[in-house]
Amino acid sequence: MNMLSRRQALHRFGLAAVLMLGVSSLAVQAEERTSVKIGYAVSLSGTNAGGAGITTVPNYRLWVHDVNEAGGIEMPDGTRLPIEVVEYDDRSASEEVVRAIERLATQDKVDFILPPWGTGFNLAVAPLFDRFGYPQLAVSAVTDKAPEFVKRWKKSFWFLGGGSDYTKALADVLVKARDEGTINNKIAMISVADGFGIDLVTAARPALTEAGFELVYDTSYPPTTTDFSPMINESAGSGADTFIAFSYPPDTFAMTAQAQVANFNPKVLYMGVGVGFPAFGAANGANAEGIMSLGGIDPNDPANAEYRARHEAFIGEAPDLWGSVITYTTLQMLQEAIKRVGLDREAVSEELSTGTFQTVLGQTKLEDNQLRNLWWTGQWQNGQFVGVEPADRQGASTPMLPKAPWVAAQ
Repeated sequence: MNMLSRRQALHRFGLAAVLMLGVSSLAVQAEERTSVKIGYAVSLSGTNAGGAGITTVPNYRLWVHDVNEAGGIEMPDGTRLPIEVVEYDDRSASEEVVRAIERLATQDKVDFILPPWGTGFNLAVAPLFDRFGYPQLAVSAVTDKAPEFVKRWKKSFWFLGGGSDYTKALADVLVKARDEGTINNKIAMISVADGFGIDLVTAARPALTEAGFELVYDTSYPPTTTDFSPMINESAGSGADTFIAFSYPPDTFAMTAQAQVANFNPKVLYMGVGVGFPAFGAANGANAEGIMSLGGIDPNDPANAEYRARHEAFIGEAPDLWGSVITYTTLQMLQEAIKRVGLDREAVSEELSTGTFQTVLGQTKLEDNQLRNLWWTGQWQNGQFVGVEPADRQGASTPMLPKAPWVAAQ
């Protein structure tokens, strides 16, 4: 019988120990996979909290609830894993959102990161999503540079279109109203000096001038502005029948109230983010009628109505009438992509880019990592913020112009 040398015995023992350690490590890893860790940094406080608290946060929480109530996210093998959430408040500060995204990727090591609220914040963190290999489902971001960003950040996805989409649609509405003699060709326009406002106004100037309109007043304002009366007075004295404001929610609400105080009631009143919030309709009542903005919905769409009912039942308030349903759609797409290909972020990104998904928007497929089937212009009509443009889209309502006079408070 051959006897092993001491060296051979130790060598074989060492190999066996390494193999056993490897098997043990794999077993522990398999045992440890008890959830899918989802992280996000969003404005729970600060100036952006109003928008994030309507469009983004409620839909994140509703989706997590819906998934976990169903037993978790389904994996390709049919098993389900519950969602574990890591949530940070970016405090409406760009440096905070950057730090939080880095922390989610490097310290918390979450499986997927959901995007923040706002155009500027999504642009600020896009390089980080790309560097750490996470798909970025940028919903609340309006930018004409999406095609360029997709080439630069191949796992980025853009769901709200660009400024030129919205301003071209608005120009089409205004041209028709002008040709019918409803409005003159003069426009007063203001914009917030932030990513959203800059993108929109940069697209609006050529779109409106090429359509034959005269911009008789065109100015921007800092995001911290609260008194809009000087700009309202300038616009009122300009002779323009159309007033356009590319504004964020606090500005939109303040501007609407100050316009009523000043009795500034142009024939077309178009404002930015916030007009589609249910709170806007509730705050202004009959005075919301005729106000236009980005987005809108088809209130008769059954899938949208079912989603809205679930949202209101769980959150306690209705979703907004622009970005909410799109936010929830992106989460459904992520969920289905994971079901098809698992938790590999590269494979999930590829599936998001190329796959077709059944969502609360109906059958949904991206074009060059962008959602293009959107409502570009909406208007408050009979207590609903309805989509009016594209005019040839199923469910489109006809614009009601001129805007009715303000109703005096009782």
